[in-house]
Amino acid sequence: MLSALVCGALVFPGLFCSSRKVLKSTFTQWSDADVVCVSESHWLVNAFVLFGVPYMVFDIYAMYLSHYHTQKLKGHSSSYSGHSLQTVKAFLIKDSMLVLHHMALLLIFMPITLFFRRGLGDFFIGCLFTTEFSTPFVSIGKILIQLGLDNTRLHRINGIIVLLSFFTCRILLFPFMYWMYGRQFGIPLHRVVFHLPLQCNVGNLVLLAPQIYWFILLLRKANRLYLRQRKGPARKD
Repeated sequence: MLSALVCGALVFPGLFCSSRKVLKSTFTQWSDADVVCVSESHWLVNAFVLFGVPYMVFDIYAMYLSHYHTQKLKGHSSSYSGHSLQTVKAFLIKDSMLVLHHMALLLIFMPITLFFRRGLGDFFIGCLFTTEFSTPFVSIGKILIQLGLDNTRLHRINGIIVLLSFFTCRILLFPFMYWMYGRQFGIPLHRVVFHLPLQCNVGNLVLLAPQIYWFILLLRKANRLYLRQRKGPARKD
């Protein structure tokens, strides 16, 4: 267990620092905000819960750096002249859902997975790992925007993949797990919730709620992009 924890502590900060250096030297026109925004993303689905613990911790720091440099680039020089409690507070307010999501995984679901499930529930843990399937496509979309390719067919195709993978792996996943549980024990889907312990249902609800919120944000963003592209040709005519 300790070796997995140490490996994660070395891998994710190492990837972050090395990608910052490579991107900074490759895309010299990029600002620090651009570099940090890309460097904080990574497509690797964690093979071990312990291996992913350092990722969750370090990703909070990486997200803070991304927020800091982005706001500094936008001209908030007076508030972002240096790191302070004010800049940290602004980050926590702006990205409260993501930070809360990370902290819940670290402080609640990680201990449950490692110490309290008594070796049970491997299928459900495996299902929850698949929620990260959409993450690389979300990151690719952000990178394409930074490269100025947001009006290309590649970006539109990637956007469709984001919506489909997010909806399938982060929302439909939960009724699928309940259906599989009911199938295993011969319970109708609508009765499964009453056969599970309260803490299981509450835990799933806590995980599902932010996924629905983020999916709604993705739909709104996709709709704005669609409307903008429809109006584009009309302005040229």
